[in-house]
Amino acid sequence: MSTDYQQARAALGIRLRELRLTCPAGRLTGQQLALRLGWQGSKVSKLENGRQTGTPEDLRAWADATEQPGAYTELASRLAGFEFHIRSWRRALANGFRPMHEDLSAEIERTATLWIWEESVIAGLLQTPEYARHVIQRYAQLLGGATDIENAVRSRSQRQEWLYRPGRKLHVLMWEAALRSLICPPSVLAAQLDRLTGMIGMDTVELGIIPFTASMKIVPANGFWILDDRVVVAEDWHAELWLNDADNIALYTRVWKTLQESAVYGAEAHNVINAARRALSPGRAATP
Repeated sequence: MSTDYQQARAALGIRLRELRLTCPAGRLTGQQLALRLGWQGSKVSKLENGRQTGTPEDLRAWADATEQPGAYTELASRLAGFEFHIRSWRRALANGFRPMHEDLSAEIERTATLWIWEESVIAGLLQTPEYARHVIQRYAQLLGGATDIENAVRSRSQRQEWLYRPGRKLHVLMWEAALRSLICPPSVLAAQLDRLTGMIGMDTVELGIIPFTASMKIVPANGFWILDDRVVVAEDWHAELWLNDADNIALYTRVWKTLQESAVYGAEAHNVINAARRALSPGRAATP
């Protein structure tokens, strides 16, 4: 994935590898360093190869374990440099959907709590495979360059395993428009709405719906994800934004909480979903 974000993360990984190989007491193998840190060897590999972003605690532990504690200031500065990153859809899709999905999946894997807002599409972590296929196809048609649609569908479905792991929590808000947008055939949307109904009450999912009739304090636009108060992933037509500076995270958290004030939950959310389900007619077709 050729993005500023990934390039910066890869550069940090190269620096981490240098520290491992220049340990004053002698170069360490990845497994030796993992043992010192009490980590799985795969974590060392992911950090060095730019497939995972280390936390400040990870970087401090790395500097200490490689007997170069003074390097932490530099590592922390590199991490702070990740503040704002733009991933162009067209450029990213030149390599297909798979790298894009893998990068987000890696961030989700290390996340305990997710806050999601979607104004016009069902949140990806709640999508059925058929619904996901139509959404991904629409983006592929619009932007071009990606042909691995089935790989992307499988990746998105596999990501949903996160919902069933202990200690995870998804807080998701959707505008009623997301329940009614015919981005897919009515039969596919009907199955998707049935799935949403079944997810109300899950221990790991808090599903809020903002009805069309709700009074709004902010314009319901721009879908985004907040991962553990650590990073925000926001989407626009031209690019995906990755933000991890405190000010932007606080802003998006404020937006999410403002939107939540207009949402309904439980039985009321169930009623909104069922109304959208009843409005579907077998004779209606998806927008071409």
